[in-house]
Amino acid sequence: MARLPFTLACCHYDRTEALRSGAVEVEGLDLNFLTLGHGREIFDRMVGGLEFDASELSISEFISLHGMGNSPFVAIPVFISRVFRHGFVFVNKRSGIRSPRDLEGKRVGLPLYTQSAALWLRGHLASQYGVDLNTIQWVQGAVENAGTHGKPFAPPLLKPARVEQNHSGKSLDEMLAAGEIDALIGSRKPASLGVNPDVVRLFPDYRDVEREFFRKTRIFPIMHLIAIRRDIYEKNRWIANSLYRAFVESKKRAMTRLRYAGSLATLLPWQLDDIEEIDDVFGGDAFPYGVEANRPTLEALVRHMVDQHFIPKSVAIEDLFTPLPGAMEG
Repeated sequence: MARLPFTLACCHYDRTEALRSGAVEVEGLDLNFLTLGHGREIFDRMVGGLEFDASELSISEFISLHGMGNSPFVAIPVFISRVFRHGFVFVNKRSGIRSPRDLEGKRVGLPLYTQSAALWLRGHLASQYGVDLNTIQWVQGAVENAGTHGKPFAPPLLKPARVEQNHSGKSLDEMLAAGEIDALIGSRKPASLGVNPDVVRLFPDYRDVEREFFRKTRIFPIMHLIAIRRDIYEKNRWIANSLYRAFVESKKRAMTRLRYAGSLATLLPWQLDDIEEIDDVFGGDAFPYGVEANRPTLEALVRHMVDQHFIPKSVAIEDLFTPLPGAMEG
């Protein structure tokens, strides 16, 4: 039986390398694995033009579309990108910000208000540190250059936020260094960090903060998942299970390679020490797929999205994903 031609767009990750190279095949699919350099490009092309059969997608954009009803996508619980975010709060020391509460009343830059990284960080600031987000003036724009960060197609917020677009002709990084914004949050490390002595992290010991945050909450923020076009899924529902099993196998091979001590798989000189820490903190797998292992993270994200007016009400975590044998449990 001929395999179904299928195009998947994704950034380059160690956990997808076996899929990209063809070492792991997707049962029933003739996979065309497109590797693009930037997630924002993938999201804009997928949501804006349905250019791929499946792709990596911002989890906040997916849940926002799901919350509106009649979303053009279904998702499988493959969380291809996740990053702790406490290390991505940068401040200009001259602004007088010494603690999270000091952000109140300030001008804070971010690439996109609707970006998953910014959503998570606002959630941390409000729920962990009691920051009143309504007092902050958000300034939206690209970090590295003047202009916008992509062309997102996310649904509008249910309640307007205090967001202004950066029309200064400068990047957010330049504005932070000059003190024209007081802080910067999101997914980008500004080039001025380590160059301009005024630009510093709000949490200089962020690795310790993030480790303790995970130990207490079991939350490791998810940024991206894998989405399938609904029209294609409805015609061939088996695709979801084939993709899920292939992603699981590809990640398994990446983990095996990472743990091989004969030669390092990365440019990290203390990689083996990091793996021992992963075993201690995460029980051996910092990137679990499936629903149950990720329930605390997913439930926290949904709460943040309700609180920040992305969706009108909470949704059941199971309803976010297409049913898959074994994937709901872990």
